Amino acid sequence: MLFASFLGLGLSVAIVGPTLQDLATNVNRNISSLSFIFVGRAFGYLSGSVIGGLLVYVMNYFLLLGISMLATTVGLYLVPFCKTAVLLTVMMCVFGTSIGVLDTGGNVLILALWGDKGAPHMQALHFCFALGAFLAPLLAKLALGPTASAENCTESDFHHPALNRSSEADSEALFGVPNDTNLLWAYAIIGTYMFLVSVILFGLFFKNSSKQEKTTASAQTSRRAKYHNALLCLLFLFFFFYVGAEVTYGSYVFSFATTHAGMKENEAAGLNSIFWGTFAVCRGLAIFFATCLQPGTMIVLSNIGSLTSSLFLVLFDKNPFCLWIATAVYGASMATTFPSGISWIEQYTTIHGKSAAFFVIGAALGEMAIPAVIGILQGKYPDLPVVLYTSLGASIATGVLFPVLYKLATSPLDHQRKENRKSEDQKALLSRSGLNEYEEENEEEEAEKWNEMDFEMIETDDTMRHSIIETSGSSSTEPTFHMKHLPETRTKGTNT
Repeated sequence: MLFASFLGLGLSVAIVGPTLQDLATNVNRNISSLSFIFVGRAFGYLSGSVIGGLLVYVMNYFLLLGISMLATTVGLYLVPFCKTAVLLTVMMCVFGTSIGVLDTGGNVLILALWGDKGAPHMQALHFCFALGAFLAPLLAKLALGPTASAENCTESDFHHPALNRSSEADSEALFGVPNDTNLLWAYAIIGTYMFLVSVILFGLFFKNSSKQEKTTASAQTSRRAKYHNALLCLLFLFFFFYVGAEVTYGSYVFSFATTHAGMKENEAAGLNSIFWGTFAVCRGLAIFFATCLQPGTMIVLSNIGSLTSSLFLVLFDKNPFCLWIATAVYGASMATTFPSGISWIEQYTTIHGKSAAFFVIGAALGEMAIPAVIGILQGKYPDLPVVLYTSLGASIATGVLFPVLYKLATSPLDHQRKENRKSEDQKALLSRSGLNEYEEENEEEEAEKWNEMDFEMIETDDTMRHSIIETSGSSSTEPTFHMKHLPETRTKGTNT
């Protein structure tokens, strides 16, 4: 059910992009003036991450995820009916809050169920998110079909009186049926899927309503690194740069390819698709890689791949062949970093709700801040490949931060292992000395027993010897009888 939830999460997040043109038409705005809905969604996502990090302590996991998915369902149903930009922004903020709770709660639940052994499950969870993000444009294309609004619409087209209603009519109607019912179907299909998953999660809650198993399990496996807070702060920065670079490249690679590299629109679209395609495929393969590779090893390989590919992107920014190859490698390298980072930190310090919310907030801030800054810089310096410089800078930042994270995480661990080894050696020595004393005591007791048995045997032998002597003395008067009849008795006894 977690995998199904994150599949719906990917669908919900990615459906906004391919339907943005239709949403702008629905609220009588152009795309450039409607971009602030992403800011509203990011703000809601930050709030939801904080709320989710706090609620995992007081609520059952299934109930929390079920409520968040139900709220996401309501948001998906209402978004196509919004007729004003302000209402659409508010709805996106509420929508972002619900998906922020779902994202934080899902990651914490994976760690609560499997702990530091859950690397394959964490990879599978985020693969489902990538799969949903990959399927959302296809679903939108099937539901919406090829429309004129999706092809080369300029900003002036949206101020045409035939397409837009007056500002007075726009202010009067807050909700209304969208002009294009296909937009409604696209959101309704995803909303229905989210509703079905929420119903099953509520069923799991009523079936397993006890929260004691969760608290006892987390208490038994709880551990805290010496530099716990420093690790969380550095992981905050690590995810800030990583997620910011991922979203920036995925969002601006199309415009970069058409304006800077001189590609056609279909080629630029293919470049964008190959980035997300290799991203999703590698997240799927990472499920199997995580069973034989440590999370730290996967992070190092990802850092090497992203650093190498982004360097090639900067050096050969106008070579189409290098752009295709480097973009594919860059998407594959970025795929496993986020789930591997969560699995890696869980090996050294236990991640609870607040800790998970903290670095999820870092990822959300990177997703919101870096693309916004890059958009401004790209407008001021159109001749420079600002997007590629951002990818290279983020790869350098994550490549530098991870060794520092590893040093802070492992240094106290080595010290603890040495202390544990000393204590184990002392216990072993004590146990061995105690065992030797026990063996010596047993040997002394056995020696005493054997001595007592020897004395008893000696006394028994003396008694038997005296009795035999007495018997022989008393029978000396009739020696002939015994010597004469003894062989016959033995012979008869043997024959019998």
